[in-house]
Amino acid sequence: MINLPWISHNLTVLDSNDPTLVGLSGTVVNETKKTIIVRTQSREVSLAKDVITFAIDSGDPIIGSRVTQRAEERISRRY
Repeated sequence: MINLPWISHNLTVLDSNDPTLVGLSGTVVNETKKTIIVRTQSREVSLAKDVITFAIDSGDPIIGSRVTQRAEERISRRY
């Protein structure tokens, strides 16, 4: 899942430097080089990739600091 586009997939924050973000989940609406924007039930939240560990569609954990590229660069990269 790390090499696929994440927009419209469900994201869940598994770990974060900010404990208030742990457990946050929603639909990815946009991704930039350093952030992921997630729509929760009540609002849109911008998450800094470098401070979270997350899962896409309940898959394997992804360490955000390892995927700080633009989506089009991440898709063709080997991990």
